[in-house]
Amino acid sequence: MTRHFPPSSLDDAAHRSLLVEAARCWRKARDTGQSVQPCLYKILASHNCEMLAPVFDSLMHLCEDALGRPVAIGESAALSGDEHLLLGLIDGSKPRRACIDCAEGAASALDCAICSTRIMMGLALVHDAGNVPGRTVAVQTVPPAMN
Repeated sequence: MTRHFPPSSLDDAAHRSLLVEAARCWRKARDTGQSVQPCLYKILASHNCEMLAPVFDSLMHLCEDALGRPVAIGESAALSGDEHLLLGLIDGSKPRRACIDCAEGAASALDCAICSTRIMMGLALVHDAGNVPGRTVAVQTVPPAMN
């Protein structure tokens, strides 16, 4: 059974820049031989979403596996083609099947990572932890004690 999870709302420039900042941090850490997740943690902690470090690490690894090459990053305000692709994959404007032709295993893994990233970004970027869209809280009523 396949379930579709709606794309994260990346309308907010802050959310889009967070994704690009994380991708660039990941690439630079890999290129310089640093441990990736601690580097990601540092930048994500400043946005109160450090729990996304393993999410972005997995997404980037699986994206590179599907592409068959390292993800290219841009400089300053200029986004690379891969950064545009990554934003499109997460916001849903670029379906993976239409953008990346890869083996079935790599495609399936990347599809799962995209879905996971959407879910986790949606949860981590909610400003009011008590107001999670679509979340229902089960309420159990306790009958009065019988005497």
